[in-house]
Amino acid sequence: MNNRGDDAIVPDVLTLIPPLRAYARALCKNATDADDLVQDTLVKALGNTDKFQQGTQLRAWLFTIMRNTFFTAAKVRARESTAGDDCVSVIPVSAGDQEWYIRGQELMAAVERLPSRYREMLILVVMLGESYETAATICDCAVGTVKSRVNRARQMVIEDLGVDAL
Repeated sequence: MNNRGDDAIVPDVLTLIPPLRAYARALCKNATDADDLVQDTLVKALGNTDKFQQGTQLRAWLFTIMRNTFFTAAKVRARESTAGDDCVSVIPVSAGDQEWYIRGQELMAAVERLPSRYREMLILVVMLGESYETAATICDCAVGTVKSRVNRARQMVIEDLGVDAL
């Protein structure tokens, strides 16, 4: 950390951990990887507090760091081969039997089946409540692209769940 007063953002960073975890889970689809991504993001952010421009959106800055960290790691993972996805330890012992739990699982499964560019926008705008403008900043694209992808993602989820799901 530096001594220039930039450490004043640390309490604000800490309040943003829950939305960072939610966004990380949307990107990673694995709780352990998501927690690692949040940790990497926080380490990078807290190590670079001097680069944060006061008066800008801290949340968008953190989400951008997370997104860039995720895609950089994805490039590295594409070259590596692991057996983590089919590990028996990630299979739940018993499924919930409450209707709301089952419907929630169906919804999240439908969201996970979305292509990543649509899933990311849906998570940012619909689930995390980011504005279209903030999502466009985070993802480095036009606001119209965000709106289009969110709309298409909603339609794909509705189609995936079927008409009777509404």
